[in-house]
Amino acid sequence: MGWVVGADVIVIGGGVIGLLSAYLLARAGERVTLVERMSVGGEASWAGGGIVSPLYPWRYSQAVTALAHWSQDYYPGLGERLLANTGIDPEVHVTGLYWLDLDDQAEALAWAQREGRPLHEVPVESAYAQVPALGEGFERAIYMPGVANVRNPRLVKALRAALQNLPNVTLLEHSPVLQFVRDDARVIGVRTAEGEMLAEQVVVAAGAWSGEVLQSLGLALPVEPVKGQMILFKCAEDFLPRMVLAGGRYAIPRRDGHILVGSTLEHAGFDKTPTGEALASLRASAETLLPALRDAQVVGHWAGLRPGSPEGIPFIGEVPGRPGLWLNCGHYRNGLVLAPASCQLLADLMLGREPIIDPAPYAPAGRLN
Repeated sequence: MGWVVGADVIVIGGGVIGLLSAYLLARAGERVTLVERMSVGGEASWAGGGIVSPLYPWRYSQAVTALAHWSQDYYPGLGERLLANTGIDPEVHVTGLYWLDLDDQAEALAWAQREGRPLHEVPVESAYAQVPALGEGFERAIYMPGVANVRNPRLVKALRAALQNLPNVTLLEHSPVLQFVRDDARVIGVRTAEGEMLAEQVVVAAGAWSGEVLQSLGLALPVEPVKGQMILFKCAEDFLPRMVLAGGRYAIPRRDGHILVGSTLEHAGFDKTPTGEALASLRASAETLLPALRDAQVVGHWAGLRPGSPEGIPFIGEVPGRPGLWLNCGHYRNGLVLAPASCQLLADLMLGREPIIDPAPYAPAGRLN
């Protein structure tokens, strides 16, 4: 080809999407170099809640639903394999999820029937029986059993360790990509402060920063940062046996009694500063959902940046007119939910395999400006 190739694939971005993309490609025998501008998993993958479902799955298009369903079925096995491989447990914690006093409950139930998902209306008394700490005054409940949450910081650690166990993977942290290396239209590598790295194919999986990365190629990717703030409480291990969601806010139990409450939706550019206003709002939501949290210790408050995209549909596939350049980005609020299916689909397309689902809705063609 006229250039020295150091890897089969370079993956730009070390969040869950980049890590899992690299892992699946490397497991298939590809030589992979993953390049991360900061520390692996330090952005949205660390900051999110980790519910293995869209918050309101019936409000999304079939494109998001298809990825979510595949991923939900895949997660328990992924957690077990990573634990066996690395000794790090991502804690895929199956709790089920209650939605309370939904405005669009009828649409939710119709969606569940149409999609064959186990989401049902239940007497609100059963929600109170299952979640004794629930605040007073809720009148309606729907429940989906089997919904899990994953402890995303531990998922990141497990994926990082799994990659380090593979001899055909190179992991470069604190190594921002400065520009792409091209041979005419073809993308053949990246340039960092350490120099040029060349590969047969390059994947952009840089989350909220993906649009910034692609600007040097004259590509306008409609992915923008959307800030979200969370708070973390410490409670007894049995305080919250189920996830609960009401009024746009959710509470997620971890196995050790930590309770995550989120989240805000803010358009503030790349600013990740936690604010007192958001803290007060999240605390008020937490105390409405679970009044006992009024006396619980807040042990964490942080912000992260989601990769906002039109309709929340990620970009997965090769960029038209730029052979060798692939995207796996723009997952908006559902990066952790959609990661397994998104990364499997990318690997299928890159390796010429039969794709797990129809790739057409995610193709970059016609969706870049």
